[in-house]
Amino acid sequence: MRKMFATAVTGVVLASWTAPAHADDVDDLLNALGVPQIVEIMQAEGIEYGDTLAADMVPGGATDSWKATIERIYDEARMLETVRGVFSQEFGDADTSQLLEFFTSDTGQQVIDLELSARTAMREQEIEDAARAAFRDLEGTESETLATITDFVDTNDLVEANLVGAMNANYQFYLGMVDGGALEMSEADILTEVWSSEEETRIDTREWVYAFLLMAYRPLEHGVVEEYTALSKTEPGRALNRALFAGFNKMYDDISYALGIAVARQMQVQEL
Repeated sequence: MRKMFATAVTGVVLASWTAPAHADDVDDLLNALGVPQIVEIMQAEGIEYGDTLAADMVPGGATDSWKATIERIYDEARMLETVRGVFSQEFGDADTSQLLEFFTSDTGQQVIDLELSARTAMREQEIEDAARAAFRDLEGTESETLATITDFVDTNDLVEANLVGAMNANYQFYLGMVDGGALEMSEADILTEVWSSEEETRIDTREWVYAFLLMAYRPLEHGVVEEYTALSKTEPGRALNRALFAGFNKMYDDISYALGIAVARQMQVQEL
């Protein structure tokens, strides 16, 4: 249902959210991390996914009405505001100084630029397939590069965090289908259905994360990923990771629920 979010780094902002005292620092940090650009890429991925979803589940396929619905669901400004609002809540009063020092440096900006470039490139299926194949070739070897990436992945719990996010998004999609009247499933039924694909999703998630990172970080000089990993082990680094996943997971959950509702409505229209 969703692409993974691999940086260690249609919802509405929670009504109780108020801007923290360090709101400007949070904005500076999100901009340094390239979050607005990440959301832009995710919106483009979502529009493409809308066509795939229509072909698989929507009677009549990707009609003009369906495409308009998808564009409303993947509203870039709302997506970004959701991420920002939840990030600000979760990040709280954590210190931004060490993070800003790294991510605004030439090295930090190179890391972010490479992540954005790799994410964009992997929208092409051929490139994603090649990146996955490159990881499979390294898996099980004594590759120092792979070991470095593994330390980064483990430090940031990237496989598990992405897996949980993907499964939660799938749950929200089914819930939207139920609330939209297309399915009759209890909460237990939905959970059983989602968990039935846990192993397959875990394998796919792990492969995507490694493929992405190996591709993105290949041009970095020796020691940069280790420096990034060390930053991720600090309290601000852990706070950043938690807040980023919270923000993007909320965004994906809202989108997935909206997609479930949209598919259900299209099914009902067709039945009428």
